[in-house]
Amino acid sequence: MLDNILPSGVAAAELRAYPADLKAHPAEEHLIAKAVEKRRRDFIGARHCARLALEQLGEPPVAIGKGERGMPLFPRGVVGSLTHCDGYRAAALTHALRFRSVGIDAEPHGELPEGVLDSVSLPAERDWLASAPADGLHLDRLLFCAKEATYKAWFPLTQRWLGFEDAHITFEIDSRTADSGSGTFHTQLLVPGMTNDGGTPLITFDGRWLIADGLILTAIAHG
Repeated sequence: MLDNILPSGVAAAELRAYPADLKAHPAEEHLIAKAVEKRRRDFIGARHCARLALEQLGEPPVAIGKGERGMPLFPRGVVGSLTHCDGYRAAALTHALRFRSVGIDAEPHGELPEGVLDSVSLPAERDWLASAPADGLHLDRLLFCAKEATYKAWFPLTQRWLGFEDAHITFEIDSRTADSGSGTFHTQLLVPGMTNDGGTPLITFDGRWLIADGLILTAIAHG
């Protein structure tokens, strides 16, 4: 599924069924030694996907450390993103010479819990949600998913927090049927985007989204 919304040059791996014999990489075990079982499975599953993606890129399947605010630490010259939700873990990685950053997120295709929307959206975004024909799609959760992908593309390049109120996201819908849909989204960053990689400041991101098989997926590959 993730391959459908990522550009060429980005390697992706997904895990739906969790293998009973899947274990943490020995060099990662200390990071989850005290974690509850669900947290362990999400951590192990997503990093397992990252190593599969590394192999697709021709890189060795090394341990993936954890940096500031939980940011995954990929090998030098590789950028990427991890995500997980109930029944799904995934990774998307690429070489830094191809894209500056990658952000992916996965969410269950369902309504946001009551009261959450106001805290994760801007008035203009809520106006769009109120007027957009849903046709069975939970666009409020799609907005949240796109905000999460935006943050994951932003943070490795800036090492700074990005609040939900700091990004305005608009959507285009390419296709829509009952319980499925796809399209693009555009993120306008509302705060200065000075970066730490020597590249131009971040102003916008463009991404793609997909709703299928009970999941919402969003992806940004920023060049």
